[in-house]
Amino acid sequence: MAIAPPAALPAALQAYRHVDSGAQGLAGTGGTAGAGASFSSAMSRALAGVVETSRGAEQGAMQAIAGGGDITEVVTAVAKAELALQTTVAVRDRVVQAYQDIMRMPI
Repeated sequence: MAIAPPAALPAALQAYRHVDSGAQGLAGTGGTAGAGASFSSAMSRALAGVVETSRGAEQGAMQAIAGGGDITEVVTAVAKAELALQTTVAVRDRVVQAYQDIMRMPI
């Protein structure tokens, strides 16, 4: 099992807390359906955030190529997009692993 480097943990925790704070508003219904809906909503918002971060990095890179924009901002935006993508891939891997573990359980 791979553990994220300490430098990536605060950013990942902050991102999770941001997504989770939005999900708490939806989880007031209680029960399994509410939990499923809030998890689904949280995942949708997280993926939308990853896409938006990637678009921002892409736009910044295009501005830098065109001669405008600050190179430091471009590098920062690309690093944020890379971290968001790595986090998304890690979550996907954990979900797939959990599914495989469930499927291997004896009935």
